[in-house]
Amino acid sequence: MVKIAYIMLCHKNPGSIVRQAKGLTSSGDFMSIHFDARASADDYKEIKDALADDPNITFATKRIKCGWGEWSLVQASLNAIKVAEQAFPTATHFYMVSGDCMAIKPAGYTHKFLEDRNKDFIECEDFFGSDWIKVGLKEERLVYRHWFNERAQKGLFYTSLNLQQKLGLKRKVPHDIEMRIGSQWWCLRRKTIEAILDFVKQRKDVMAFFKTTWIPDETFFQTLVCHLVPTEEIEPRTLTFLVFSDYGMPVTFFNDQYELLLSQEHLFARKISAHAMELKERLSQLYAGPDVELNITNEGRKLYSYLTKRGRHGRRYTQRFWEKEASIGRERELLIVVCKKWHVAKRFLDAVTKQVGINGVAYVFDESDTRLPNVGGIEKTLDKRARHRRSFVRMIYDDMSTDRLVICLDPGNIEVLDDFYGDRATIKTLEIACSFTTDYIRGHAIRSGIANENSTDDAMARLLPTVRQDLAFESDQIRDRNFPHLYSISDKHSPEDNMMQISAFLDVGEDKARQIAETPYLFSD
Repeated sequence: MVKIAYIMLCHKNPGSIVRQAKGLTSSGDFMSIHFDARASADDYKEIKDALADDPNITFATKRIKCGWGEWSLVQASLNAIKVAEQAFPTATHFYMVSGDCMAIKPAGYTHKFLEDRNKDFIECEDFFGSDWIKVGLKEERLVYRHWFNERAQKGLFYTSLNLQQKLGLKRKVPHDIEMRIGSQWWCLRRKTIEAILDFVKQRKDVMAFFKTTWIPDETFFQTLVCHLVPTEEIEPRTLTFLVFSDYGMPVTFFNDQYELLLSQEHLFARKISAHAMELKERLSQLYAGPDVELNITNEGRKLYSYLTKRGRHGRRYTQRFWEKEASIGRERELLIVVCKKWHVAKRFLDAVTKQVGINGVAYVFDESDTRLPNVGGIEKTLDKRARHRRSFVRMIYDDMSTDRLVICLDPGNIEVLDDFYGDRATIKTLEIACSFTTDYIRGHAIRSGIANENSTDDAMARLLPTVRQDLAFESDQIRDRNFPHLYSISDKHSPEDNMMQISAFLDVGEDKARQIAETPYLFSD
């Protein structure tokens, strides 16, 4: 009888992980969790406390700080696998999932599917002979040593690579293994896992080789399975349905795509939106419930094959996002808080995050040192962010796994509003209108470089009315655009009036909106 030990790699959303773990083990299966050591200790404690009494769930004994493209991801997987292999002796299969994966078939269907096919499921194409890698480093991933992270330490990464190339420091692939490459989402039988763990102990030379390859999670298990298992016992495909967008990012699935997912020839899907609670609930009930009649089509396989084998990198079926106006996404909502007093908008953003839980970033197109996720370097300068605004914001959505995002914007940046209101996403704007004292306008003139600390009183007297008029003009520009979903609060309005505008802007109840409107010192300088 099939019993699955799910190997989960995750780093965020503790509540979602707990629900997923309980759901996947509700039919007698198991789970071993590796929670990234870079992530919040409080989040990890929340997960462990919630699952401590479940005998079907265990945790990697050693947590690893994981980095994209690094050996750390493979080591984290091995740590979770070793614990699962020991803790769950009745597990017949081991299935790699992430915190964004969910089952799209009932447990009974999944178990029978694996029982009827005595095979390992892993995408494992020939590394050198296939075109799985479309652009970028290929042979260089293996024949040179990589000690630095390409995303976090780009300068060191390429300096090291260029130096090795210049000095001719190529190395050979271990002579008795044939390198393979493929998706990291696999499902392997117990005997294959045991063979891999034995191999890891015996072949220190191969382990040392992989530890300094680039993106080893796409080559390590793929290569070892093909080395250790007869070809006829391997089905070279993933059982996890995933789609890549026209610019190489994983597509996220939402509430209205339940039937689409069920019709695919896969057992799991990735990525499920963190906010698609209806979809998550329906999929959880599906896995834990009885078998249902399924209308399996060839659509999923054809779509998966087309997008992953021909559209993963470089070769697209449409123009790249920097060649054609990109979209944030029709299913997403962007909430823009416009305010000249940045400290007021930031207080408002903090209150929204605390009271409503919506993700937000401050003056992303105005303030260079705004805290932002790492999205490949585009976040590092204001010029880079402004060059492809919609694509950049879309990357923030993807990194935060959210469909609703709040950003703050200076009213002088009206072209940003014009740009976003041309998107297919739902755009809402809240203007926070503030009173400006003479001292504030004087300080603004100095901060803007219009004046300086040494400007005479006469010069300031001539300048301040013009600055005040400019501030009023910026507000008028926004209102003259007649943008849909435009709301306004002011320090001159009562908290009750502000509450109504906040409620409509955030689409929240009056109690939450009132708590935000009554934030202490919200408008204070």
